[in-house]
Amino acid sequence: MTGVSGLDDILAGGLTRGRVFLLEGSPGTGKTTIATQFLMEGAAQGEKCLYVTLSETDEEMRDGAQSHGWDFAGIDLFELLPPESLLNEEQQQSLLYSSDLELGETTRRIVEAFERVKPDRVVLDSLSEIRLLAQGSLRYRRQILALKHFFSTQKATVLMLDDLTADTLDKTVHSVAHGVIRLEELSPEYGPERRRMRVIKYRGRRFRGGFHDFIIATGGVRVFPRLVSAEHKTAFARDMVRSDSPELDALLGGGIERGSSILVLGPAGTGKSLLALTFVAAAVKRGERAAMFVFDEEIGLLFNRAKGLGIDMQMMVDTGNLVIEQVDAAELSPGEFSERVRICVERHGMRTIIIDSLNGYQAAMPEEKALVLHMHELLQYLNRQGATTFLTVAQHGLVGDMKAPVDVTYLADTVVLLRYFEAIGRVRRAISIIKKRTGAHEDTIREFKIGSFGIRLGQPLVGFQGVLRGVPTFTGAPGEAGLLEDEKA
Repeated sequence: MTGVSGLDDILAGGLTRGRVFLLEGSPGTGKTTIATQFLMEGAAQGEKCLYVTLSETDEEMRDGAQSHGWDFAGIDLFELLPPESLLNEEQQQSLLYSSDLELGETTRRIVEAFERVKPDRVVLDSLSEIRLLAQGSLRYRRQILALKHFFSTQKATVLMLDDLTADTLDKTVHSVAHGVIRLEELSPEYGPERRRMRVIKYRGRRFRGGFHDFIIATGGVRVFPRLVSAEHKTAFARDMVRSDSPELDALLGGGIERGSSILVLGPAGTGKSLLALTFVAAAVKRGERAAMFVFDEEIGLLFNRAKGLGIDMQMMVDTGNLVIEQVDAAELSPGEFSERVRICVERHGMRTIIIDSLNGYQAAMPEEKALVLHMHELLQYLNRQGATTFLTVAQHGLVGDMKAPVDVTYLADTVVLLRYFEAIGRVRRAISIIKKRTGAHEDTIREFKIGSFGIRLGQPLVGFQGVLRGVPTFTGAPGEAGLLEDEKA
């Protein structure tokens, strides 16, 4: 076990005992933190642990550990810096290369420290110093092979760190090591840095490939394994989920099948969030729990709007039936978001999930293609867990030809389309079901209103042509408009 949250999942159990592994990445990617957690896990299991540092002093190492609340208890910290004689020009050899003495002295002191402690786990930080002393690829490879064979005979699990500052193209240790893990740091145009890792090789073991997001927080590194929906199949009853509006359920062909995803499309202000909230309120009434991830709107404002609809979200939160998170897209990676959703479903039994909105979620993604792939896996996972998922997408524009920032309509099982349209000198709202994979639905377009009475749907707008374009023409006979009357005070 590595002691790093999520990393053992990626490595299919952790690091094989008695083997040499390479952890590489540029400075600041978290190598030292992961290595320290690896040794702390060993110390907690009663193993002897040794940390050999060639680049940082003992004081620097302990200060870094203290920032996480660690004290290196149970870990032997060996500071291997150049001896004073090698820094004194008068004592340096003139006939021999100083690198010959420095490399031999470094190797000898590493072996001496190992034989003194006889550890089960070893961290060597970092290989860049040895590469510089070797002054050549062949000599460097021979030195690494010698160290590997020595460690192997002692049955120690070794984690070598490489900061890639000496030669980024030198893959010598890749062929020598039993496994290679690479850490990367990305700098988006806005927001903090993003970190991700990838297992490049692991001999004899099937690991979880691809990139995995991770963060460095107080307490250590947390890794968020890439979500693979095929690994999370569960059995559940695909019963019908209904809202509090009989008219809306009728439009949906009786309701929504459990374990399906619903995409609510429409311009800003058409009521996408409040439409999804009606299903949350119905779920809570059935005794179920729900979770809502809000990217765009301030939670306090959302609570007030929902209360005007007759939905007391604060009471749902206070009773524990609703978990609501304000998500800052600039601060959150896609992998961490998926992890939060999984916690809601697997640990807390949430069966209704709202992501509001996909526009905000897109801001957390490096590119549009990645958005579709992440969302596909997340929706498939939620469907297989028996969770009903609502996604909202704000389309550009208010009327006329509108487009979404990314097309995910093919991913959702049901697509609900909301529109503004003009009729009799007033701006009104229309609702229609564009598709539903799990059963039949009405193909009509109906006007709807949102107020203290909840959601109210009118009769099909059979007398209008062009409602979805925003400026319809009335083609029916008098009395066939199908428009809703104003609510009486």
